[in-house]
Amino acid sequence: MKGEKGTNIIAQNRKARHDFFIEESYEAGIVLQGTEVKALRDGRVNIKDGFARIKDGEIILEDVHISPYAFGNRFNHDPLRPRKLLLHKREIGRLTGKVKERGYTLVPLNIHFTRGRAKVELALAKGKKLYDKRESLRRKTLEKEVERSYRTFDSRYEGAKRVRRG
Repeated sequence: MKGEKGTNIIAQNRKARHDFFIEESYEAGIVLQGTEVKALRDGRVNIKDGFARIKDGEIILEDVHISPYAFGNRFNHDPLRPRKLLLHKREIGRLTGKVKERGYTLVPLNIHFTRGRAKVELALAKGKKLYDKRESLRRKTLEKEVERSYRTFDSRYEGAKRVRRG
């Protein structure tokens, strides 16, 4: 799957946009072992349950499952091991301040390759309540219905325009 220019999206966390309000997003590098990179290139990753934690001035990605590489034999990695994320010091400081506020968390939105390097799009997010999720779903279905009605109206109009006379 292709993303922006020069990026190749490996995995997306669609549920994150449903469960959280996304405030800001950052692109961070990931410290990986060799077999993890090969498994990522095969698309064998699950970020649905993932989150990031700030520990000792570093951001650690937790609960992201990168399956063992099929041909990795004894050099294979632990699928759920914590992985360090690479961000600038001032970005880590800003995120630390925000996460200490009540309700904010760091959630991975996607993992992609940019110019051959594995990156994760990390979002500063605030959890949605159940009524917020219902409102989002209601708004989404309303937009779909409006779009559908425009399409049917356009098709009727196009059909009327094409009628031949004579």
